[in-house]
Parts: sequence; C-alpha cells; structure tokens
Amino acid sequence: MSFSLNAPRYIKQTGLEARVAAIVEPVANGLGYALVRIRITQENGMTLQIMAEDENARFTIMDCEKLSKDVSPALDAEDPIDREYHLEVSSPGIDRPLVRARDFIAHIGHEAKLELNDMINGRKRFRGVIKAADADSITITVPDAPAGTDPDHKLALANLAEAKLVMTDALMEKARIDQEAHPLDDDETETIEMTDTDETTSEELN
Repeated sequence: MSFSLNAPRYIKQTGLEARVAAIVEPVANGLGYALVRIRITQENGMTLQIMAEDENARFTIMDCEKLSKDVSPALDAEDPIDREYHLEVSSPGIDRPLVRARDFIAHIGHEAKLELNDMINGRKRFRGVIKAADADSITITVPDAPAGTDPDHKLALANLAEAKLVMTDALMEKARIDQEAHPLDDDETETIEMTDTDETTSEELN
C-alpha cells in the first residue's frame, strides 16, 4: 500500500490526546510527515510525546527538529495543555506502533500485540504473527489457540484500540535491511522542554 497522508489511523485516542492530535496532524502533514501517535504521560511532571514518520517510515533528527519548530507555535496558539510539559518528538522505532493499514501490510510475517475496542469471541487482546492484511482488516495467527480451534483471527482495523510490533530477531533483521536501503545519519530522539507560558526553557538530545 502506497504512502498517503490521508490514510486513516486506527488507534484509540480520546480527550486531550485526541485534541492535541487534531492540532499536530495538519502541521505534520504540511511538512510531508504522517502522524503516528500522540501520547500524554505523567513522566517528568507531564510529557507530550509526538511520533511521526516520512514516506519511508523513518524520521531523522532533522525531521524531529523541523516538526518541533513548526508544531510549537500551533500548540502555543491553541494551548490545549494548561500546565508545564515536556515536548518529545521521535521516530516510530523498530518495535513501532501499528496504526494504519500499510503498517500491518509492511510487517506481514512479524509478531505483534493487539488490543481491540470491543471483544471478539470473549477476547480483546491478541499476540501472534501477522498472517495477512488489507485496507480493512488483519489476520493474526496466535500460538495459544486451544487444540482443535483455528489459530487465525481476522480482525477489523476499525475495532483496533492499540497495536505494536514485538521485538524479535526477524524484526531486527528487517530493520537492518531497511537501514541499508534508507541510511540515517542519526536516529536519536529530540526532546524539548516547554512551559505553558510559551517559553522554551531547554533543549537536549537524548
């Protein structure tokens, strides 16, 4: 499946995270990036994590800096967070979240953990190998299927709450091959500490 900034994200985001995503996504799209995930945690008081990627599912330190620079004024103007927070912009990483159909298609044969919004046959959590994927659904093969039952589960992407790849040797090998195809000078995460008074207090590379 080709890269498209308009491809829907299948991930559960509500409340403040959804509001921040609505602010950040147009800015990221304007720079040619796809928003992967917004997450707000209580780390360091409060941390706003923005994860994004380019058309090759990568994000260099220069990309992090560019998105940070452009998204900060938008966040300042909308002021969705009414307290001091840290802003953290990063790439998806190797064991990345899976949020769009193309993510699952690109990782057929790799292991993933999934959680659904609504139960399927009394089950909301699945861990297994992605067997198939298309624009609307994925099929995951679970190793813990009871004897005599079908280990394959076809799940609608629209029912997806959260999904993430599991770090395996095969996934690390795929990452190595991808790195050779699209070399990066630096894949570090940029962290910018900001306050709710629109003042940047420090900047550091982790």
